[in-house]
Amino acid sequence: MRAIQLLMQRAERLHRRYRNEGWRVYVADVSRRTFGHALSQTWNRQPLTSAAVGPRSPNHHRHRPPAMVFVAVLSLTSTIGYRFYNEPKLDVGTAAPQTIRAPFNASVEDPKTTEEKRREARTGAVPVLALDVAVNQRVQQALDQALKQGTELRRMAGTFPFVPTISLSLPTQIYLRQAEEWEWRAVLEAVEPPTVNNSGLESSTDPSLNEWLNPSNPPLNAAQQQAIAELRSYRQTIPTEDFTAFVEVIAKSRWSYPIALAALSNTITSDSEALYNATLFNLSDAEWESAQANIRQVVTRILAQGISPGLPKAILQNAVKVQVRGVVPEPAVAIAINLLPKVLEPNLTRDPEQTKLRAEQAAQEVKPVFVTVQQDEVIVKEGQVITQANFVLLDYFRLSRREINWLGLLGFGGLMTGAVGLVWVVERRFHPGLRQRDHLLLLVLTLSAPLLGIFGISSTSLPAIGLLVGSFYGSALSVAVVGLLAALVPLGLEVSWSYWLASTVGGLLGGLIAGRLRSREELALLGGVVGLTQGVAYLILTLILNAASGPVWYLVLSGAMLHGLAGVAWSVVALGLSPYLEHLFDLVTPIRLAELSNPNRPLLKRLASDAPGTFQHTLFVSTLAEAAARALSCNVELVRAGTLYHDIGKMHDPLGFIENQMGGPNKHDTINDPWKSAQLIKKHVSAGLVMARKCRLPKAIQAFIPEHQGTMLIAYFYHQAQQQAKQESTCTVDECDFRYDGPVPQSRETGIVMLADSCEAALRSLKDASSEEALSMINKILRARWQDNQLVHSGLSREEMNQIAEVFVQVWQQFNHQRIAYPKAVLSAK
Repeated sequence: MRAIQLLMQRAERLHRRYRNEGWRVYVADVSRRTFGHALSQTWNRQPLTSAAVGPRSPNHHRHRPPAMVFVAVLSLTSTIGYRFYNEPKLDVGTAAPQTIRAPFNASVEDPKTTEEKRREARTGAVPVLALDVAVNQRVQQALDQALKQGTELRRMAGTFPFVPTISLSLPTQIYLRQAEEWEWRAVLEAVEPPTVNNSGLESSTDPSLNEWLNPSNPPLNAAQQQAIAELRSYRQTIPTEDFTAFVEVIAKSRWSYPIALAALSNTITSDSEALYNATLFNLSDAEWESAQANIRQVVTRILAQGISPGLPKAILQNAVKVQVRGVVPEPAVAIAINLLPKVLEPNLTRDPEQTKLRAEQAAQEVKPVFVTVQQDEVIVKEGQVITQANFVLLDYFRLSRREINWLGLLGFGGLMTGAVGLVWVVERRFHPGLRQRDHLLLLVLTLSAPLLGIFGISSTSLPAIGLLVGSFYGSALSVAVVGLLAALVPLGLEVSWSYWLASTVGGLLGGLIAGRLRSREELALLGGVVGLTQGVAYLILTLILNAASGPVWYLVLSGAMLHGLAGVAWSVVALGLSPYLEHLFDLVTPIRLAELSNPNRPLLKRLASDAPGTFQHTLFVSTLAEAAARALSCNVELVRAGTLYHDIGKMHDPLGFIENQMGGPNKHDTINDPWKSAQLIKKHVSAGLVMARKCRLPKAIQAFIPEHQGTMLIAYFYHQAQQQAKQESTCTVDECDFRYDGPVPQSRETGIVMLADSCEAALRSLKDASSEEALSMINKILRARWQDNQLVHSGLSREEMNQIAEVFVQVWQQFNHQRIAYPKAVLSAK
């Protein structure tokens, strides 16, 4: 009876096993039993090559399904090449094959021309200007400073008039103050004889003075004659002592005047022009006070009227002349005309809001452009080039001959085939082994860009495509997809070049960086950088494309800001969609793997509390596997996450595994049945898969649960069963009952975890062993897995086994480093 039960159980297990793995398991079993001895003999003799029995990655045998390539080319050609399906033969710029007349009266709106006129009205609107208070204050300060300098210069020159005008007229005082020294001496000689010692003057021996006193010389000029006459007249009315003091006052004024002239030349503006000239010293104090007040009034009036930027200097000069005349005293008019243009500056600035409102009003005032035609009127003559107005009528009357452009469509399809082929090359080079669902996701993301254009949405999804593809499949594939879309979409759809190129820059930047990020927070920050980059790129491109026409700044800046916000919005869309796409398409991105590796995940927290020994075992295995994966350039994030979940099935019965027994009784001693014990041990694989599916772990993570055990033999209970069979003649032992159901590792990552899991317990048992002894023991374990054909489909080579063994020993040494032996007194003090 016992034998019959065992046979039925064995049949059921074999059926389940072969159903899951098919002929591959059968061939593996045959290979293991037939060539196991040969492999054990060749392990230490010669390295195995891929041409012999060396394992190869399963991705090596995967090929892109031809159906998927066909679907990709067809869908991309039909969406991006939309215009080829309904392309008019009689388009703008083509020659009419015959004379075409209107079949009936019609008045058709030309939306393209209307939009162009509105755009011209919007960009050409006169900006609204507003007074800049800061500029006004700066001008007033400059004016006060200039007038203060003028007052200081007049103080240096002395009071003017320096004597009462009843004694000497203003013209005479002006002449005497600025006359040359010898002229002044001549005037004095003419007023009084040389023998008279007036103002310290003695008889002159200067020949020039004698020449002036010589009657044969030419007559004196009018200013000199006037000065001599007025001095003689005044000399006769006052005593000699008073006249001497009078002359000293004139001499003092003459002494200070040259000093003031020298200081006047230092009042130079940034334009190398002087603020004042000598006319400043010819004003009376009353005239100067009146001039200052009136000049301030003129400046206030001019600033209130406003000075536009770019106003020519000559126009500003004329405006100052008009304002000054009749307000400033006539002697000070020349000073005001010279001073004011030097302190005035444009005080009108653009008001963005009002300018935008005026531009929109100007655009709305543009009436729709209609093209009118009468029945039988000629729309276009034979051989004439069709204009936009002609095309509007032809298209309205359905005479533009719209049809499928088969030649253009086939050519575009060939171009699209080359683009898909290029993406395939990049994929094989940088990200081989993509699944069919990955290709489907790439196609869906790619189609989003042209579909938005077909439905008339001005925004483009290139930033989102760059971020998502870069985050899912790496920078190389993302740059290839975004770059090809940027080049091909404008061939089939009408796009705004400034916005399209700016979005391309944002998409390329996002794709380049997204593949290196390891958290959602970093991806969100990258979205802000993408938006900023897109806005700056739009601003630069707009300035370059509109350099000749001179863009309106408020439109350019507002457009750059809107496009920057659009880039951020697409980044937010990408960030929000990424978790859903990861679950829907079963993706294992670096960000998702980092999130799954968080020890605060519910499943890992439960493992730490329910099976603490297994959790500690898992951490050590993870350390070993990560180090080996890093040395072999494997996916370290995948190895870390997969290792943390590879033994979650042990939570179904933690005490059935020795690491959780904590020195307590062994549950298998109570069972006392090697077959049942083996089933309990094997159940941690099936139970782990159930838990993983319930928690919706990615299939790449689920693969670590069965593949880390492969089809290995549960040797301890198999040996017990053999011992029991020797005692019971009716009992038979089948090796399959004590082997895991598999499959064997299908990738380098799961193969590394299998080896790390096999070596973990042995490495923990080593305490005082040398590194050579540890390496020897690890090589025995790895050799046993190789000879058991557990790594035949993992892609790991024989040479890499040695490298893995050395890495494991290095990690073991780090965990078991020597410590300083503290004295007993120190320990007791603690």
